[in-house]
Amino acid sequence: MKDLSFLFQYIVNPKAVGAILPSSRFLGDKMIEGIDFKQAKYIVEYGPGTGVFTEKLLKKRNPKTIVLLVENNKDFYLLLKEKFIEEENLFIVYGSAENIEQYLREYGIPYADYVISGLPFASLPKQVSYKILLNTTQILNKDGQFITFQYTKFKKVFIERFFINVDIKREFRNVPPAYVFSCSMQEKNVEEYDGVQNSYC
Repeated sequence: MKDLSFLFQYIVNPKAVGAILPSSRFLGDKMIEGIDFKQAKYIVEYGPGTGVFTEKLLKKRNPKTIVLLVENNKDFYLLLKEKFIEEENLFIVYGSAENIEQYLREYGIPYADYVISGLPFASLPKQVSYKILLNTTQILNKDGQFITFQYTKFKKVFIERFFINVDIKREFRNVPPAYVFSCSMQEKNVEEYDGVQNSYC
């Protein structure tokens, strides 16, 4: 049923939805594999759609961890509200990720440890993508990560304008295959380059 809902939304607004089918569980696993669920206090998700990534986040999170979803498709928003109605410490906003700072203030969330994104930056207007990524850098804590997936590496250079470190992994078990971008504002450790065990202070 969720596949049909996703397909309908893609037909109605392909630029905003970005894909014909929901993300696979394999892509979902890759999107969250770098999250430290023991330490994370605040997790934000942009464009959760039918909740493929959300389900995994909620299953693995500490029950006290607050999760904020931002969905700008009304049908997906209503689906998420019904699907996760019994979840505690979960807030679902009908709106644009451009306004993420406002939403965090409204819910008393001081920062985000992780921001997970299903937004199709390749098809979003450039000014919208710019505002979303800029505001994301403002809400992430100093050790925070922005994790997104794209179907091409077309936006890699654009994303690198906002983050010092961008690691990319491929997930073929998705339709279509996708790239997972893990982005942070911290430099890589020295040992990643020369094999010497050292770290940045």
